[in-house]
Amino acid sequence: MSDSNLLEPTVDPDKKVVSYRNVVCQNPAGGARTTVAVRDTPGFVIDEPTERGGTNMGPTPVESVMGGLCGCDAAITHMVADLLEFEYGDVDYVCDAEIDVRGSRGVKGVRPYFEKVTVTKTFRTNETAERVEKLKANVEQRCPVSNLIRDAGVDLHIEWVIEPM
Repeated sequence: MSDSNLLEPTVDPDKKVVSYRNVVCQNPAGGARTTVAVRDTPGFVIDEPTERGGTNMGPTPVESVMGGLCGCDAAITHMVADLLEFEYGDVDYVCDAEIDVRGSRGVKGVRPYFEKVTVTKTFRTNETAERVEKLKANVEQRCPVSNLIRDAGVDLHIEWVIEPM
């Protein structure tokens, strides 16, 4: 990624700006299902399949992270596209992850999180390839969740499949 593709920051780079998030969760009766409340939204449920002791009422914690990755990428894409006055249409994501479950089952030396995450992002636009590359570079630099996953040493690949609108 070339620094010439990166946009100037939209805040003073020398002044720390801290943002806080608040999530309230409840795990009734110590089961696998957790209800999550966020701001004034209806919230959501994180759960496990019935075969793993859950009620299958929502995504697993790992699936929630995968959804968070795609959602964060979409939000940052929207923000950067707005800054670039970049026009695009629908975006579809497919996210696959590989995890060695021995880690979460207590095997020492095996990490209990992702080995590899692959995202296929089908992105519809009529913008030039050069402008798409500029958008991609800025989304990659700015996306908190993808950078968190990369910084954890996970082999993360986000493939952009460009289709006309």
